[in-house]
Amino acid sequence: MTVIILTACPEGLRGHLTQWLLEISAGVYVGYISSRIRSRLWAKVLEMAGPGRALLVYQQPGEQRLSFKVHDHHWEPVDFDGVTLMRRPTERKSYNPALSSGWSKASKRRRFGRRVPEASDGVPTIPTQSEGKRSS
Repeated sequence: MTVIILTACPEGLRGHLTQWLLEISAGVYVGYISSRIRSRLWAKVLEMAGPGRALLVYQQPGEQRLSFKVHDHHWEPVDFDGVTLMRRPTERKSYNPALSSGWSKASKRRRFGRRVPEASDGVPTIPTQSEGKRSS
């Protein structure tokens, strides 16, 4: 079985692939074709894809029983101890000095105790000894 997935490719290429494969969803083509036809179709995809991306998955003898080919795709097939995996590039996080490190004020309050009561004017008040003790 052969699967070809196209993204942002011209209509002419899509029409050419429908001669050999069944389009089961937009840009997804599936079918049983010989290896000679598959290699010629892939060459046509590479020729006509333009700025689009293409992914080919096909049967291959071996433990995994399939193989991948990609064109202009940010994921790339990588052989890892005899198994082909798709490597997805990681995003490099840039350091932003404007963001402070450490705990937020809310988490510090939650962790170390209750809040200081505020007066009606919005200024925090310090409880006196008589307010802190309970009367029995």
